Amino acid sequence: MPSRARLDEFIAVVESGDHAGAIERYYTEDATMQENAAPPRAGRDTLVAHERAVLARMSDVYSKCVSSVLEGDRVAIHWNFVLTDKSGLIRRFDEIAFQEWRGDRIFRERFFYDPTKISA
Repeated sequence: MPSRARLDEFIAVVESGDHAGAIERYYTEDATMQENAAPPRAGRDTLVAHERAVLARMSDVYSKCVSSVLEGDRVAIHWNFVLTDKSGLIRRFDEIAFQEWRGDRIFRERFFYDPTKISA
């Protein structure tokens, strides 16, 4: 079960823009991530590689935690993101991340957002 301090550290790392580093430091080796109802990606190395590939297409990423709830091993984080790709296209989206932690690391995460509401 994560402590509030551990969760706040994780949020701070993501807000600093170190998304791949957050995965490396706060996820278990066998962690999974799932976008809405898509099949989950599995394994920390796979998750880091995917995140780096997404970030490589961006010129700027802004991440802000709106709120978070910690209940035992389960965490919900409400995020706002602004992604600017290398062509200058700006996309804003609102997401809920539901996490399950094993000790002080995330082992399962699912993102919920409306892809039709990702606005330019």
